[in-house]
Amino acid sequence: MHDTLPLLVNSAFPPISRKKLEILQINLGYRCNQSCTHCHVNAGPTRTESASRETLDLVLEFIDRNGIRIVDITGGAPEMNPHFCDFVRQLSERGVQVMDRCNLTILEEPEFVGMAEFLAAQRVMIIASLPCYLGENVDRQRGKGVFATSIQAIRKLNALGYGRADSNLTMNLIYNPQDAILPPPQDRLEQDYRRELGQHYGIQFNRLLAMANVPIGRFGSVLVSKGQFEPYMQMLKAAYQEANLDTVMCRNLISVSWQGHVYDCDFNQMLKLPMRLNGYHQVHLQDLLDEDLDGNPITVRGHCFACTAGQGSSCGGALG
Repeated sequence: MHDTLPLLVNSAFPPISRKKLEILQINLGYRCNQSCTHCHVNAGPTRTESASRETLDLVLEFIDRNGIRIVDITGGAPEMNPHFCDFVRQLSERGVQVMDRCNLTILEEPEFVGMAEFLAAQRVMIIASLPCYLGENVDRQRGKGVFATSIQAIRKLNALGYGRADSNLTMNLIYNPQDAILPPPQDRLEQDYRRELGQHYGIQFNRLLAMANVPIGRFGSVLVSKGQFEPYMQMLKAAYQEANLDTVMCRNLISVSWQGHVYDCDFNQMLKLPMRLNGYHQVHLQDLLDEDLDGNPITVRGHCFACTAGQGSSCGGALG
């Protein structure tokens, strides 16, 4: 695995600072039932990192103290954390909007029977990975048979009310490019997804979120191996749009690791780039219980160009 951080240091990315904190994103661990080529987390079946009950209790304390109303749960496959269901219940009891970044296939694993029904009962918003509407492309990126299993899981979620116009259960799909290119316009691609998935599989969903691949982790390593890292970075820099700086996710979000350490975003977490709080040092959530982060400078490197290129890209899809 190639370390891309040394290649991202001299980036000339402009300085930016935080706004009011609104979203807490928590990575519950790196264990996953899949090993996708575009995964910046390097998640997979052999990973063992997993958030403890103590870490999740600290997250709940932070939420209570700071009035956080949106919690974005990610992984790996976050559902594989043994405390996932209890954590979601406690968030729901607080009236927090829970977002689950679901790879879909986990819902069809034998040991997770009933997980889809649980998510619906808790009214969890599902952010589901489906990087293409063509089966061969999905299987090439995520593994043989993944597309068919994903379609089966989406149909199950549709039957529960997810993604349907007559329901308040939200399911958004995520698109990632197959290669070292930027996503096409999100609105146009969403129309293609609706047409193809609707006509061929009878599938419904709320929104499509088009996300650029960030040159770190497994994807960044593949770029280095193929000699495509520098061309990809040059493409991102050439497509930079200053207007996207105002709405990138790091402005109003913190990313918490499975160990409770805090970063400006999920990508910085994977690079282990610390927050700029009272100097550069690793920050733990315990240190932030009574800390106001509004106006705090954000740690930036070259990978940040992936979020600001073209239509922009963030955890919520295109920025403009």
